[in-house]
Amino acid sequence: MKRILYWLAAVTLVIVLLFALLFTWRPELVRVLRYQSPDANTYKIFPQAIIEPSDTAFHFVKAAVNRDDLDTVHVLNWKNESVPFTTYLKDGKATVFMVIRNDTIIYQKFAPGHSDTTLTTLFSVAKTMVSIMAGEALAEGKIKSLDDHLIQYVPELKNNPAFNQITLRNLLEMKSGLEFKDVYGGLIAAFLSDEAKYYYTEDIKKELLQVKSANKPGTIWKYKSIDAFLLTWALENATGQKAATYFQDKIWKKIGTAYPASFGLDHPNGFPNTASRFQSTAIDLAKLGRLYLNKGRYNGKQVIPEQWVNQSVNLGNEAPANAKGWQKSAHHYLWWVPQEGVTGDYAAEGMRGQRLYIDPSTHTIIVQFSEKGAGGYPFRKVSRYLSGLPFTYPKNPPLESAISQ
Repeated sequence: MKRILYWLAAVTLVIVLLFALLFTWRPELVRVLRYQSPDANTYKIFPQAIIEPSDTAFHFVKAAVNRDDLDTVHVLNWKNESVPFTTYLKDGKATVFMVIRNDTIIYQKFAPGHSDTTLTTLFSVAKTMVSIMAGEALAEGKIKSLDDHLIQYVPELKNNPAFNQITLRNLLEMKSGLEFKDVYGGLIAAFLSDEAKYYYTEDIKKELLQVKSANKPGTIWKYKSIDAFLLTWALENATGQKAATYFQDKIWKKIGTAYPASFGLDHPNGFPNTASRFQSTAIDLAKLGRLYLNKGRYNGKQVIPEQWVNQSVNLGNEAPANAKGWQKSAHHYLWWVPQEGVTGDYAAEGMRGQRLYIDPSTHTIIVQFSEKGAGGYPFRKVSRYLSGLPFTYPKNPPLESAISQ
């Protein structure tokens, strides 16, 4: 009996030591274990860089009657099941769904405790903010060319050969060739993933310095947070401003926003998580959509160049690097741009169903915030239905590989 107790004590001691070593090597794993997959409020455990709103707010018109006829319209979910729109919202645990057409709010639904002014974390919608800042930095001449090498702007990386040939364009297109472990492959893989590490680390730059090369830059597309981080690092060095301050002064304060937004930082006065911790209200995110809908103009002034707007949301002659969902959305300049059917629409997308959708053909903006997301990309059908236009899903559409990014 004593031998068994000694054996159990030894095994327990070894396990404790292993975990102690693991958490010493990767201290962020304590937070990964505690918080696991982040939700809309997990950002609150980190310090925030506040982004102040405009001095004068723009206000959308609210239609006299909410278009509740949309509730019974059938859309496809991520399983390609045709369900009433209200079922889609319920299954995805939507907290906000708002449709704006011609600057008028024609449909809105809110979960209890939520409104269009509830601050919510938007996960990978944050990456699109980096794209917008890159366009502005180019216009100002702070960045000379997207084909400049990363180390020209971030000499701190020059001692790691993995960064030598990477251009800013490679980062914007997520073709850096850098090694990155995503969350797929089981519980252990998710626990030890780079996705979890970069979300919960308290020193993003320290982790970036150790990244290894996996492929030649510019050759293989892979969705990963580190490309957005590296582009942000280059932007901060090039502009001489923190990302939150630059975004505030050049974009957020100039489009009629009414509420503060924020970027989550890795530590006080630290580096912003511009890959997955941008917080905004739905009504102000819609104003960012309006800026793009109006080709970068607000109140007669060009906030960001029209050329950058067009370049960001159109592939042109470029071959898509990937195709997501039945609409075959390609990731381009940190936006998602559908390639199937009548195109021209585009979206910023985040985990758990956070969406900013823009359809120039119907002059429509859609904002969806949710706790889960039901996939299926209903936005194109919603936009066309509420505009009185026909819409047909493709026959036998492919299943999505995941509910959402």
